[in-house]
Amino acid sequence: MAAGGDHGSPDTYRSPLASRYASPEMCFVFSDRYKFRTWRQLWLWLAEAEQTLGLPITDEQIQEMKSNLDNIDFKMAAEEEKRLRHDVMAHVHTFGHCCPNAAGIIHLGATSCYVGDNTGLILSSGFITAHCSLPFPLTDSSPVSVSQLARVISRLADFAKEQANLPTLGFTHFQPAQLTTVGKRCCLWIQDLCMDLQNLRRVRDDLRFRGVKGTTGTQASFLQLFEGDDHKVEQLDKMVTEKAGFKRAFIITGQTYTRKVDIEVLSVLASLGASVHKICTDIRLLANLKEMEEPFEKQQIGSSAMPYKRNPMRSERCCSLARHLMTLVMDPLQTASVQWFERTLDDSANRRICLAEAFLTADTILNTLQNVSEGLVVYPKVIERRIRQELPFMATENIIMAMVKAGGSRQDCHEKIRVLSQQAAAVVKQEGGDNDLIERIQADAYFSPIHSQLDRLLDPSSFTGRASQQVQRFLEEEVYPLLKPYESVMKVKAELCL
Repeated sequence: MAAGGDHGSPDTYRSPLASRYASPEMCFVFSDRYKFRTWRQLWLWLAEAEQTLGLPITDEQIQEMKSNLDNIDFKMAAEEEKRLRHDVMAHVHTFGHCCPNAAGIIHLGATSCYVGDNTGLILSSGFITAHCSLPFPLTDSSPVSVSQLARVISRLADFAKEQANLPTLGFTHFQPAQLTTVGKRCCLWIQDLCMDLQNLRRVRDDLRFRGVKGTTGTQASFLQLFEGDDHKVEQLDKMVTEKAGFKRAFIITGQTYTRKVDIEVLSVLASLGASVHKICTDIRLLANLKEMEEPFEKQQIGSSAMPYKRNPMRSERCCSLARHLMTLVMDPLQTASVQWFERTLDDSANRRICLAEAFLTADTILNTLQNVSEGLVVYPKVIERRIRQELPFMATENIIMAMVKAGGSRQDCHEKIRVLSQQAAAVVKQEGGDNDLIERIQADAYFSPIHSQLDRLLDPSSFTGRASQQVQRFLEEEVYPLLKPYESVMKVKAELCL
């Protein structure tokens, strides 16, 4: 804050996450105003609890703090930080300047991590779930929550249900494999995202407040304030934790909460990044096959040189940012490993960058993936043509079984099919023609006993196994129950910043 330039100027670097990609809501959550307003709210909660427990803090002082929560002189704070080289004390002085009567009791008994760490936990909680106690409350309609992930799952569930019965060529090793359905393939994506949603909820439920712990976590300063009254110190910790909207606080901390918490949160976000990357890679590959496309706007340009192109830029953006998100977990892993004893300050600058970027990136890829999932386009004729190219080879076993039932020899039929298949493969690979195996079978008198059955034997739906039933069961038993708590936010549409 004390350094840097005018971040609104075209002459100064701005993070593309904030200027191009992340939602205005998420950018606001990680803004200076939101952060320092939260610090002031934490100082107010501390003063209120200390007053309730008997410290000589007046109602006038409390009211003065309340009246100035939003009255932040950012210029003064920047000047103070440049002078003091300490961001927290700069804001203690700035808050005290507009609260002269309360200046002496602001930050009473606390250490810098009281506001720094607790604000970080509040912001993490705010992303994972709506947090009504925040200074600027996040709502369930805000994209800054798991509600956004639930909406992506819901959109894809609608798509899977609609396409549950449409046969499509499966791929293993990106080589043609047994048929599946478009809806079943989509359920592979949904299942990964459901795991991410469950993991986010688990992290939310495990998240604890740092609370009121003092300089090395022993609460010594507060024990002195309350003249050795252990019960009042415990009550103070409990009261501030509840005011912040948390159910539990850490019993044990050093100066900071354990940095393993940051690992837990960013690991879940990195796992989400992996899911989104896989989904959007599949969509990109399907776009190349012309079987499926992401939304493409009427005036959208795919290439500056090739006017005909319809590049999957949204999915490409998701993959690009998902890779960044997956790498960010390395920061808290290394930070936690080098925190000496009760704390070292080499965590601070790193956390300012990696935590904000992780949440901004997660917000962006979820918003973009929701936009993609709301407008997926399927091309059944292209899918059907590709099936026709590959299905004759896959149907050979069924043809052999039908011939045996009609009285033929399994070995004789196998040899006939082998010869005809190689001839058809040569046409495809050497001449660039279509697969004509079925035409060759129809022209061979040996197969006349089953000629009338060929249409039935080649029905693509008979090669998809239980895919349709699996889609229905998966949605009904696993997806819809998981989404039920988020029904009220499902109508919110995704809007891309750029």
